[in-house]
Formats: sequence, C-alpha cells, structure tokens
Amino acid sequence: MDGQMEKQNNSMVSEFILLGLTKSHELQIFFSFFFSIIYISIVLGNFIIIFVVKMDSQLHSPMYFLLANLSFIDMSLASFATPKMIYDLISDYKTTSYEGCMTQMFFLHLLGGSEMMLLVAMAIDRYTAICKPLHYKNIMSDRVCFGLALVSWTTGLVHTTSQMVFTVTLPFCGPNVVDSFFCDLPRVIKLACRDTYDLELLVIANSGILSLFCFIFLFISYSIILTTVQQYSSRGSSKALSTLSAHITVVVCFFGPCIFIYIWPFSGVSIDKILSVFYTIFTPLLNPIIYTFRNKDMKTAIRKIMTKNVSSISIF
Repeated sequence: MDGQMEKQNNSMVSEFILLGLTKSHELQIFFSFFFSIIYISIVLGNFIIIFVVKMDSQLHSPMYFLLANLSFIDMSLASFATPKMIYDLISDYKTTSYEGCMTQMFFLHLLGGSEMMLLVAMAIDRYTAICKPLHYKNIMSDRVCFGLALVSWTTGLVHTTSQMVFTVTLPFCGPNVVDSFFCDLPRVIKLACRDTYDLELLVIANSGILSLFCFIFLFISYSIILTTVQQYSSRGSSKALSTLSAHITVVVCFFGPCIFIYIWPFSGVSIDKILSVFYTIFTPLLNPIIYTFRNKDMKTAIRKIMTKNVSSISIF
C-alpha cells in the first residue's frame, strides 16, 4: 500500500507545458515584439491614470476612484500572463511549475471577478449621476463608493476561492500539456487523473453565470442611461451615445470572450486562444483609452500636471 502511494506521488505532475499562441517561428518573433509594446502601453497608461487621480484633487470623486481601481486591476490582469507569454514566445522551454500554474489561475479569477463587479459599480455610479443628479452626492458618498470597491474585490476573492479550493486537490499524474499561452482553468482541470465533470459544471455555473449576469445588468443599465439622456437633452444625446457606445464596447470585449469560453460548450482551442487574448491583453489597453483619455477632465488634469512639472524644471 505504501509502495503504491509512493509510486503515485512520484508520478505527480510538477510542471505544465504551455503550447502558446502559435508554432510558427516567424509569428512568434512578431508576437513577442507586438505584445511587448502592448504590455508596456498597458502598464504606462493605467499607471498614469492612477497617478493623475491621486495627484489632482478635482478628480477625487466616486467615478475617478472607481476608474483608478479599474486601472489597477487591468494593469494586474495583463501582468499575470503577458510577460510569461512574451518570454515563452522567444524561448524553447515553454513550461510553468505546478505552483505557478495554480497561482496564475487564482489571480486570473480574482482579478477577473473583481473587474466584472467593478464595471457594475461604475454603471451604478453613472446611472445615479445621470438619472438622479440631485441625489448623487448623497447616494454616492465616500462610504458607499468604498463599499462598492470592497464588494468588487470580495466577489473576486469568493469567485476564485470557490473554484481553486477544489482544483488544488485534483491529482495530476498524466498528461501535462496545456494548449494555451497561460494556465486556463477549463483546460487544466481536464488534465486531472479523475473524473472532473462536477468541477467543470461548477466552473460553468460560477464563471459563466457571473459573466452573463454582469453583462446583462450592464447592458440594461447603459440602455436606461441612454434613454434618460435622450429624453432630457437632445443636444447631448449624440455625445452620450458616443460615450456609452465606447463603454459598451469595453463591456463586450471583456464579457463576450468570458461568456463564450465558460458557457459555450463547442468552442475550439484556436477560438479560445483569440478570445483569451481579448480579455487579458486588449481590454486592459482599451480601458485607459475609452474611460479616461477620451475624458476632458482627465486630459485637463494630465496637462496641468505636465505644465507644473515643466515649470518646476525651468526654475532649476
């Protein structure tokens, strides 16, 4: 009996092989350069947002507090897989340790779940500001704003813990090849040495339903906001349409792939890879552009900080 257990422990998987995005050497070189530029842009763009919101007192409002939280999540979400993917594109040894794989999946779902609920919190903020402007300050108080952020992070923690607590107990003693550029939960659990049907249903119920619920809520919220703006201001409706269309674009780019991957049962490996790139890399890049750099107050704050710094340098 002891010998059998020892043999099983010795055969346990200690690392996973990641097949990456493509096997073409030319495309690997191109993607490594392309995604390096994208990743640097994501980090710089989101860091600038956090820095500007912190430095400019006029941006100390619920909307920008939530935007700063979103930027932190986006910067972290892109960092959980992109640097490793870039390294693997130029490396012949594309592996990750068992511990590294579990950690990667934990933070993917922590940050992903938190971002879903944070986008809901931002929709609540915009709904209150536009549909109930006279009560906005009373409703969106500092306490409520902090509470919404806390609920977002708590939801992400519960979301990832409820899945990972079962995943880390799975025995991995056979195949260890993951056909993706990161440890993707649905693909990793299929490599376990026992039946994972129940866990796969849990992933669908947890990740898929959460994604679908948040997406429907956001779609309804932005539809109500747009309808309200059109009723009270025909002049501002075109601007509101442009802004809300941009916001909905981000929502679709983030939630669309999540819903497709975790609910749609017939998706192929190639499609899943493309969709994963969207919500882990391109969405964190789109958020700074759509939510802030198109925002007049944010651009004014950036110019003010730059002018102040240039003036300080000129004095010296």
